[in-house]
Amino acid sequence: MALRLVFAEDNYLVREGTAALLARSPELDVVALAQDLEQLLAAVERHRPDVVLTDIRMPPTWTTEGIEAARRIRRDDPRVGVVVLSQYAEDAYAVDLLKEGAGGLGYLLKERISQLEQLVAALRSVAAGDSVIDAKVVEALVARRPADTGPLAELAPRELDVLREMATGKSNQGIAQTLFLSERAVEKNINAVFTKLALGHEPDVNRRVRAVLTFLDATAPG
Repeated sequence: MALRLVFAEDNYLVREGTAALLARSPELDVVALAQDLEQLLAAVERHRPDVVLTDIRMPPTWTTEGIEAARRIRRDDPRVGVVVLSQYAEDAYAVDLLKEGAGGLGYLLKERISQLEQLVAALRSVAAGDSVIDAKVVEALVARRPADTGPLAELAPRELDVLREMATGKSNQGIAQTLFLSERAVEKNINAVFTKLALGHEPDVNRRVRAVLTFLDATAPG
């Protein structure tokens, strides 16, 4: 069954062009378009979509309306997934979006719009209650040395390597292939990360997201 989608973007040409692209996918049904925060919230209330795709900056302030919308939408109807689009790989925005609860939320770069298959996969993930963080948001941090203090300081070098790969969205199998480890070794290191970051009492998918957010927060510029 196609996902019912509301799309918000203040630029008319981008909004109409993206809507036409999204309509090409048989997995999506674009039920409404919006150009600002007020229109977006009204469209969600009226159409009760499965998922929302929204620009991060829209009227009235062109700052973080997308993040505000995501929080309000998820608060009012946790069934609705929300993917926020940004032009820049700003990890601080991703942390801000997901810090109060990551389930059903995603943060992607606008360039993903042209990669329809990946975008649809992300929309399906958040509609199912999972979380998505653009790999490029994390890749910008991978080469940055973590702080010597804080939660990451407790991780062994191999555990930190595994966390970095986890942050880019890789599965256990993908991490194993990248780091030339067995999947069993990857699982062992991930469990150690969860324990050291005090993430031992949440479902695995939530622990992975919280671990990634810890990584983003600890490696973000001061």
